[in-house]
Amino acid sequence: MNTIRLTMAQALVRFLENQYISYDGIEHPFVEGVIMLPGHGNVVGLGQALAQETHRLKVWQGKNEQGMAHTAVAFARQCKRKKIIAVTSSVGPGAANMVTAAATATANNIPVLILPGDVYACRQPDPVLQQIEQIHDLSLSTNDAFRAVCRYWDRVVRPEQLMSAMISAFRTLTDPANTGAVCVAIPQDVEGEAYDYPESFFTKRVWRLARPLPEQEAIEEAAAVIRQAKRPLLICGGGVRYSEAHEQFRVFAETTGIPFGETQAGKSAVVWDHPLNLGGIGVTGCSAANEIAREADVVIGVGTRYTDFTTASKWLFRDDAKFVNINVSPFQALKLDAVPVVADAKRALPVLLDALDGYQAPYTSEVKDAQARWRKELERLDGITFGPDYVPEVNDANAASAFRFAGDLDASLTQTAVLGVLNQCMDPDDVVIGASGSLPGDMQRMWRPRGVDTYHMEYGYSCMGYEVSGALGVKFAIGDRDVYAMAGDGSFIMLHSELLTALQEHQKIHVCLFNNASFGCINNLQVGHGNETLCTELRFRGDDGKFSGSFMPVDFAKIAEGYGCKAYTIHTLEELRQAVADAKKVEGVPVLFDIRVLPKSMTEGYGAWWRVGDTEVSENPRNLEAYQDHLNHVKTARKY
Repeated sequence: MNTIRLTMAQALVRFLENQYISYDGIEHPFVEGVIMLPGHGNVVGLGQALAQETHRLKVWQGKNEQGMAHTAVAFARQCKRKKIIAVTSSVGPGAANMVTAAATATANNIPVLILPGDVYACRQPDPVLQQIEQIHDLSLSTNDAFRAVCRYWDRVVRPEQLMSAMISAFRTLTDPANTGAVCVAIPQDVEGEAYDYPESFFTKRVWRLARPLPEQEAIEEAAAVIRQAKRPLLICGGGVRYSEAHEQFRVFAETTGIPFGETQAGKSAVVWDHPLNLGGIGVTGCSAANEIAREADVVIGVGTRYTDFTTASKWLFRDDAKFVNINVSPFQALKLDAVPVVADAKRALPVLLDALDGYQAPYTSEVKDAQARWRKELERLDGITFGPDYVPEVNDANAASAFRFAGDLDASLTQTAVLGVLNQCMDPDDVVIGASGSLPGDMQRMWRPRGVDTYHMEYGYSCMGYEVSGALGVKFAIGDRDVYAMAGDGSFIMLHSELLTALQEHQKIHVCLFNNASFGCINNLQVGHGNETLCTELRFRGDDGKFSGSFMPVDFAKIAEGYGCKAYTIHTLEELRQAVADAKKVEGVPVLFDIRVLPKSMTEGYGAWWRVGDTEVSENPRNLEAYQDHLNHVKTARKY
């Protein structure tokens, strides 16, 4: 057997360079590159190896470990899980920072390879810098925290262990049913230790993306259920996009006449104005999808995990509704007592269509009528302006803050009108990205994708701070096309470190910062359930010692300009149109729009309910009203 003597870190890099993926007759390298923040846990080991062994892999310098890992997650997601970026950091706090991003990846079933430095396997110098000593178990380190948020976890304590560890890691990364974050911890002493690796370990290895076919019995059972349906409904989940089953899904809907609602992950698999597209479904859905869903007798979920936002905490659908689920994951396919069709969506949909033998959904005008009502509402939302007769959309006990904010920060724009203008101004193939706050709800309802795969929403984990980092990952994936990140001021404050990386790499990303001086979504939830405002607005302390003073006038445009970005401060819709047009001429520099919007100017729910932990005992009668409403909904929600 021919061998080559390499350090563990050198062998790791050489292995990464030779991993490929194959699907539908297409083959290409699976690992695009590595984002890193060198430190004492990886700089002299893996860092040396990247300098010596990298020939094809790109290497980027991250600015914050969580941010750079989010960049990798967004890249893999936009590439439909068919390319990844590896992420590496030092031991201790650097590694711990990536735990959040690992959870984001796993919650969304997105592959990301995390390679954190680790404490010494030999233990000779213990406790080393940044090491946590657990006196009951000296084998524990910060990296054990990844176990709870990863699909696969390993620690390479001898250089020869790398071989089995990486084979198992890539088995997981390329498994569409069980992919997510993979953590392979690399102790800093082992990184530099050498071993005679067999050359076969470094030969080109092609991982074939599995596309399991459905079992005939499952297809027959599913078809029998659907053929009896009087009000069937399709749900377009993220699995449609990852499977690249866009055409198969569209043909299935058109041939059967079954309308469909979109999850956050599934949105833009089909353009918004398709005659059967009802729009977003569930808690952050629109009236059209939720009206049809409430009456549906058979629900066909394709590639959806049925999160509480999709099912309205399992309250949205009729008690007697039957479910058919097409999913590569048996776990997901069995949800809601469905007929499980465990298969790839691209393979399963044509087979199921054939088995339906000409079935046509017996709708008359219900779908068109629901769509017409929603489009009229969209026109209203697009046109809401601030004036003497303005009433906040979320008209709760704290709505008066909208007027106070207008005076403090010279704001007069509504969030819904701003989204409408941005939607109009962007090119059809531009990609929009978001993650948290009230924007995902407004966007699932209001955003009208004119191009396929142009809507990128991280809502499996709804991780604040994903937006800017994710925009960079999307830009890496889409090249010359433009990406627009929709971020609240709270999310931007929380994490925007990779804005500097975008600047360093001459990557133009657009950050649309909705500046309403608050964590508006959570403030709505807080006040809407009877509570007083507490720590959900960006206010100075008042004379009463509480956060009751004026709003904080942060100039986010100046922050961006300080980095070297192009920035605009927006007070009117016309200024917004002009700024977007001007920004299109900018090359190689990130752009930030500081858009001054009124709080409480986002959309409310449309026929949905979301279960939250309302308090059963309180001196505040509004709390008790909210709890009673909670009980009323729980009575009519599915129990499992």
